[in-house]
Amino acid sequence: LMNAAVAQGVEPAQIAQHCDSVSLCFSKGLGAPCGAVLAGCREFVTEAWRVRKLLGGGMRQAGVLAAAAHLGLQHAEATLRRDHHNARRFAEGIHVLDSPLCSINLAGVETNIVMVNVQGAWPSPAELCDRLRVVSEEEVAETGRAVSVLLLPWSARTVRAVWHRNISAHDTELARRKLEFVARKCQE
Repeated sequence: LMNAAVAQGVEPAQIAQHCDSVSLCFSKGLGAPCGAVLAGCREFVTEAWRVRKLLGGGMRQAGVLAAAAHLGLQHAEATLRRDHHNARRFAEGIHVLDSPLCSINLAGVETNIVMVNVQGAWPSPAELCDRLRVVSEEEVAETGRAVSVLLLPWSARTVRAVWHRNISAHDTELARRKLEFVARKCQE
């Protein structure tokens, strides 16, 4: 919800106005260690509280966690804009790479999520993710860096990359270079 609101330049309420209920996770992009908020009609929220207690949910002395969520909300727009910018830079780097291994639909990069299309029969998205995660001696010797990038195989031909508040512009550039290195090695 927050990423969509920032990307569209609207208040979250404008997006959620036609929803019966809304859940917002404070750890997703906002940087809180945990926590979420649930909004809806009184009956819905009352039932959610009852089920939460029934399942053993709830915390005592949760003020510190609430403070982290509050801080995340105060800085959400700037943080999420930075995440969107970093994701866009990564996607543009893939586009400029013009590799037969992977491609990107730049028009589809609107928030902090980048879907990378893996082309050809090899490597599969899972194999590509494995190669991005592992650091080889050859990589260190050639690039002077040991970079491990964690991406998720999303489908039979797609890899998903997600940015959050702990990924800097520098980290983004290192990830782009790692993908470039892996793509070149796969082609060799």
